[in-house]
Amino acid sequence: MASLPRPSRRIAAAALVAAGLLLTPVEAAAGTAPAPIDVPRVEGPLPGGPPGDPASPDVADTYPWLATDDDLAARGYVEQEFLLSGVADAYSTTGELVAADVPYRTRVLVRRPASPAAFNGTVLTEWQNVTAGYDLDALWHTDLITRAGYAWVGVSAQRVGVDQLRGWSPARYGGLDVTGGGRFTADQLSYDVFSQAAKAIRRPGQGSLLGRLRADTVLAIGASQSAGRLTVYYDAVLPKIESVFDGYGQIVGSAPARAGAEPVFQVLSETDVRSPERPADTDRFRRWEVAGSAHSGWFGYDYRRPLLTRDLGAAPTYRCDRPPYSRVPLHHVLAAAYDHLTRWAERGVAPPVAPPLEFAPDGTKARDELGLARGGIRLSQVAAPTALNTGDNSGESFCRLFGTHVPFGEVTLDRLYPSHGRYVSTVARADARNVKAGYVLPADARQNLLDAARR
Repeated sequence: MASLPRPSRRIAAAALVAAGLLLTPVEAAAGTAPAPIDVPRVEGPLPGGPPGDPASPDVADTYPWLATDDDLAARGYVEQEFLLSGVADAYSTTGELVAADVPYRTRVLVRRPASPAAFNGTVLTEWQNVTAGYDLDALWHTDLITRAGYAWVGVSAQRVGVDQLRGWSPARYGGLDVTGGGRFTADQLSYDVFSQAAKAIRRPGQGSLLGRLRADTVLAIGASQSAGRLTVYYDAVLPKIESVFDGYGQIVGSAPARAGAEPVFQVLSETDVRSPERPADTDRFRRWEVAGSAHSGWFGYDYRRPLLTRDLGAAPTYRCDRPPYSRVPLHHVLAAAYDHLTRWAERGVAPPVAPPLEFAPDGTKARDELGLARGGIRLSQVAAPTALNTGDNSGESFCRLFGTHVPFGEVTLDRLYPSHGRYVSTVARADARNVKAGYVLPADARQNLLDAARR
C-alpha cells in the first residue's frame, strides 16, 4: 500500500495515541505523538566510477565524490551511490518545528558487503562532516569496516557539502538541494533528511540502499562537527520524532546531555579532552578517552591525501608549530566501540568503563617524563612508545586538531628497550591488557605485534 500523505499519517498517529497503542503510558497521557519519518524515494545506484571526469555532462563518465581508491572488490565489498528525495520537516537547533513538507534531494554513498553471507547485520550511518567545506567520510576506515562485515552509509545532510557537490560535478549532483530552494540555509532540514536515510536503509526489496542485505541494527555515527549535529538531533529533535536509529556513536565531538532510550557511546581523542569535568557513565551513556591520539591523526590524513589530490587537484598542506599527525591509531578503539555499541543496542550489554585522562593541579593534562599523557585508554603505541604522540599542536588553520608525532632518538629507545625482544614483549603485554579490558579487538592486537616484530 502506498504511504499516506503526511497530514493523514499525523491524524493516524493521534488516533493511536488516543488508543494507547503508539506511545508509552506517560506519553499517551500527555497526548503527544512522535512525528513519523517518511520513507524517501531512492534512485540508483548511479552509474560511473573512477577514473572519470567530474565535469563531464554525461553522468556515466563521472564518479562519486571521494570514492575510495581501495580495492573493495578484493574484500568482497561494493561502493554505490544513490539519490534520496522527498519532503522533510525543518527543525531549529532547539527542536522547534519551523516548517513541514519541504522538498529536498540529496545523495548517499554506500559501501557494503556484496554478499549477505558476509554482512554482520549492522549499518554504520555516518553524518558526513563538512567542516573543510566539502563532504568528508571521516569515520570510514577500510580495514576496520570490511573485516567485520559492516555496511557503511554516508549521508550528505548539510548545505555546505551539497553546494560543493553541485559545483564539483553539475551533471551528477546539480539537482541536489537541502535548503528548500534557498529558504532554509542553516541546515534546518538536515535532521529529517538524516532520519529518512535510516528509513531507506531499513526498507527491504526494490529501492533498498543495501541490495539483498537486511539490516538488523542501524547506528548513527558522526565525527567532530557531525557529532555536534547528532547531539542536537538527540537532545532536541529526537524526543519529537519517530526513533529510527538503534544507537549513537559520538566520535571526537560532543555528546547528548539528555538521558534517552537509545545508547550513546562517546569516544574522544586526547585533543578533545580539555577539562577534568566530564559527565558520568550511566546505563545509557559511555565515554572513552584515548591517550596520545589526535582529533584528526595520521591514518585519516594518509588515506584521504590521494583522494583529495584526485578530486580537488591537490590535498591541503599545513605549517604547524610542531611535527603534525599523531600515529596513535584511534580507529583501533573505534573498532571495539562499534562492536560494543552493536551489542548494547541489540542486547542491552553495556560497554566496559574506561579510565579518564588525568589532569595536573594547574588544569593542564598530566604528562609523564616522556611527555605522554597520563590516564585514559593506553594503546600499545603509548604504553610501549617509540615516539612522542600527543593530541596537542598549534599553528595555522586546523593544526590544533592534528596532534604531534616526534620519534624518539636512539638513546631514548635504548634506555626504554635494552633489546628488540624487550620492545616486542612490552607491546604484546600492552595489547593483551587492552584486549582483555575490551578496548581493542584481537585483530588489531595481532597487527600491532606484527608491526613491532618487523620494526
